[in-house]
Amino acid sequence: MTSKGLRIYHRPELTAPEMIAAWPGIGNIGLIAVDTLRQTLHAESFAEIEPWRFFFPRGIVVEKGELTDLHFPRCRFFHTRIGQRDLIFFTGEEQPANDRKSYEMASLILDLCALLGCKRIYTAAAAVTGIHHTAKPRVWAVPNSEDLFPEIKQYPNTVLLSDLEDKGNGGNITGLNGLLLGVARSRGIRGICLLGEIPVYVSGLLTPYPKASRSILEVFGHILGIAPDLGRLDALEQEVDQNIAQFYDLLPAEMRARLDQLRPRSASGETPGGITEDDKRKILQDIEEYFKKGGKGD
Repeated sequence: MTSKGLRIYHRPELTAPEMIAAWPGIGNIGLIAVDTLRQTLHAESFAEIEPWRFFFPRGIVVEKGELTDLHFPRCRFFHTRIGQRDLIFFTGEEQPANDRKSYEMASLILDLCALLGCKRIYTAAAAVTGIHHTAKPRVWAVPNSEDLFPEIKQYPNTVLLSDLEDKGNGGNITGLNGLLLGVARSRGIRGICLLGEIPVYVSGLLTPYPKASRSILEVFGHILGIAPDLGRLDALEQEVDQNIAQFYDLLPAEMRARLDQLRPRSASGETPGGITEDDKRKILQDIEEYFKKGGKGD
């Protein structure tokens, strides 16, 4: 069945479901976390967004020399049940290229949420910040309703964006992860964005960052009262850690010395070793200048 830009294979019987959504982004942190959780819970596809309203084809399909189809990015919905709790997953292979199309997609996703009686939405993405790659990433949380603050403060390894010393009441969430929650708020649907920390000097490397995905998954495990199969990330995390360590060793010695100040003080990885927030900001400014120069010193 097709309805207003949605292709619905079948309509599952759901009771007040919650949605978890993600798209590609920095380090694919949110997408890896949500896809891992979806696979762990064996969620089944039941609908998708018709892609031609939002994307150009990625390529063509040729069979026996004949062009038979166009290949578009897919944006799909899945569902599963944990005990008496119904979950909807939404994963997109790509985000629309402009704001108008992004707003249309957010509205379309929420149309299906309304049809299914969805009561809450979670999104997941990256938070670029001044941590060291050997530290355990925290999860920053941004709700679209103030009454969710007490709940979020019970999440493990999680901090409200508004409680961060260098953020205050500022900050923004780019792309559909923030837009979806904004549109949801206007429709009376509560939501939370979970942002896994990624080091600023890693964020531009076009590499996945499963260490932050793991932190987000741990929070989802707390929310859902389950133990997700985090072992699915082990091989990827080991490979990425090795690649980042090799990149780190190629940095100038002076740059590494400054970054080493961001190393966690203890094995828990919770706090950097003995530097102030002003020190950290200066280090990050130096790093930013370094990469603006194409990775070349003065």
